[in-house]
Amino acid sequence: MTNGPRIVHLREGGVSVALVADDRGVRLLHWGAALADDDVDALAATDLPSVAFSSFDAPRVLPLVPVDGDGWSGHPGVAWHRDGSAADAQLVAVGLTDVRPERGGSGVRVDLRDEVAQASVAVTLVLDVHGVLATTLSVTNLAETAVLDLGAARAVLPLPTRATEILDMTGRWTRERAPQRLPVVDGAHVRATRRGRPGHDAPILTMVGTPGLAFRTGEVWAAHVAWSGNQEVVVERLPEGAGVHGAVIAAGELLAPGEIRLAPGATYVAPTVVCAWSDAGLDGVSRALHRHVRALPSHPERPRPVTLNTWEAVYFDHDPARLASLASTAARIGVERFVLDDGWFRGRHGDDAGLGDWEVDRAKWPEGLGPLARHVHGLGMELGLWVEPEMVNRDSDLARRHPDWILGVRDEPAEWRHQLVLDLTRDDARAHMLARLDALVSELGVDYLKWDHNRELHGAVSRASGRAAVHAQTTAVYALIDELRARHPRLEIESCASGGARVDLGMLARVQRVWASDTNDPVERQAIQRWTGLLVPPELVGSHVGPGRAHTTHRTADLSMRMLTAHFGHAGIEWAIDECGADELEALARWIAMHREQRALLHSGETVRADLADPGLLLHGVVAADGRGALFAYVRIATSGAASTPRTPIPGLEPALRYRVRVRDDLGGASRHSVADPAWIDGPLPVMSGAVLASAGVPLPQLDPGQGVLIELIAV
Repeated sequence: MTNGPRIVHLREGGVSVALVADDRGVRLLHWGAALADDDVDALAATDLPSVAFSSFDAPRVLPLVPVDGDGWSGHPGVAWHRDGSAADAQLVAVGLTDVRPERGGSGVRVDLRDEVAQASVAVTLVLDVHGVLATTLSVTNLAETAVLDLGAARAVLPLPTRATEILDMTGRWTRERAPQRLPVVDGAHVRATRRGRPGHDAPILTMVGTPGLAFRTGEVWAAHVAWSGNQEVVVERLPEGAGVHGAVIAAGELLAPGEIRLAPGATYVAPTVVCAWSDAGLDGVSRALHRHVRALPSHPERPRPVTLNTWEAVYFDHDPARLASLASTAARIGVERFVLDDGWFRGRHGDDAGLGDWEVDRAKWPEGLGPLARHVHGLGMELGLWVEPEMVNRDSDLARRHPDWILGVRDEPAEWRHQLVLDLTRDDARAHMLARLDALVSELGVDYLKWDHNRELHGAVSRASGRAAVHAQTTAVYALIDELRARHPRLEIESCASGGARVDLGMLARVQRVWASDTNDPVERQAIQRWTGLLVPPELVGSHVGPGRAHTTHRTADLSMRMLTAHFGHAGIEWAIDECGADELEALARWIAMHREQRALLHSGETVRADLADPGLLLHGVVAADGRGALFAYVRIATSGAASTPRTPIPGLEPALRYRVRVRDDLGGASRHSVADPAWIDGPLPVMSGAVLASAGVPLPQLDPGQGVLIELIAV
């Protein structure tokens, strides 16, 4: 390191990240609003707090990688030992190097070394052009002979004292992404995932902000672990603070004891922690993250095809003639991708047999899947196929041939949906699965795989090593997907995990769609998609029109509401449309035509959500990048005590532009809870500025619960 303080200032997308390196080590001075260089210098000059009673004799600071020996009493940045020794990490900065990201932005790498433990830590911070901060930490064992046992490797980011409220998610199967709020208090708010996947209750984004943070207001700091295995996010405040900061977000992979044992010369690279700051509420965070995700190399460039998935149409009851007829009906109404779901492979008459045997069931499909594939492609549609490569049924030829390929060491491992986990950390098991998937894609011309993951990885211990294996299993899954797509670059993959239990940027770095939930109930979906959309842009979130009576909740919903909900995502159908009447098919055809017309806007614009006083009402939409057009859904999900229709502000438009506003009933008239709509809806269409629409708005229809309307705004 050079003599005297060195300051690094990254400034991109309206965000500044600043570090100082001096004789007290390397510290993060600021992560938040863009600053001038002079202001960063002033922060560095005022970075030492007072010395408190009953404390260290020197001012406390928060190092970039804080550990116990530095006086940090919270969750450490790293934890390790060598057979019980060298447990007090003594990190000394040995280098700061500028980083030039390939896709723009700016960055810095900080190298630290512990001479006693003979280990090094590298922290890379990259601020992209959208203001999204990606932090990656790696640990290398520098010793020549001894193993280094790693306990933790976390990104630790400071928060100011004004960040006093936490917002994250919880949930369960078919009710993913349910928001929960709580205050920042002394101690740690820990969200630990020990499921082998993020889970239905995954926080997805941990957000800390100013009091009352909402979609359109408040200052917010958010963190997401881009990882598909076990992970941990901690919001922690100590009475002594964190240097001159109020609290911290600490995040990284959750490691089991003995899971990462670094051999001499080996390096562990922690999952990247993706962070965003905004002073424009949750929508500001979402805007930056959506731009970040859309810039990923894995992000699809072509329009998202309208999909028909066969699951809720036929379940396991596969009849080739009926499925060919279903495909013909789908093509006739404008569907662009036909996905054959679970039930096509050998022995698969329910969920208790067949997983692992990825051969076509000749009892159901005497001629194989070739005729269906040719029929689907001949209709001008893409062909999709359901697979679950990470799992195996005990009742399968694969499990009988290779019981040693089952992950876990218990004689009778617990089953989940009659499933066990296939140990993809084994080279032979992974090679076998790659060969089978490669053959299916090649032989049938499969364009798309719905890749499912229907159980958690409890007891995930390697039979070969006896060590915890969630990390190795997760990296093996990544390697399998990466190799398959390298062989088939045009193949698209959907991440499904019994619904939305694996929605993360680790997976989205390699797949083109996520399944947000196994429920197609549009009322439930409104909330699930609203909160999933904080991280994931709408074109990557699968959303289907299901039957009138929802499979998961048994709630009945009008077709217009089901179509409106699916409209604001990667749209599809999951319904026996061969049994639909002519009116329903005509309505679906009109909707698909409208979706195809509008998806360029829906899948490229800025997602906007209103903060409404009535909890039974939702208003959300997409505004074009140039601000000249917008589509909003106005939805009532529950009844209200209000009998009036006050003005509803419509946010997110260009203040200086003037818009023609209209309510579109193309999807079918929503049921009203009134004698007549506000008069302007049936009269001359009003033209209003974006500023007035955001501040005052217009009165909107009084809807019955479970109803919604589409609002279109076009600049004039």
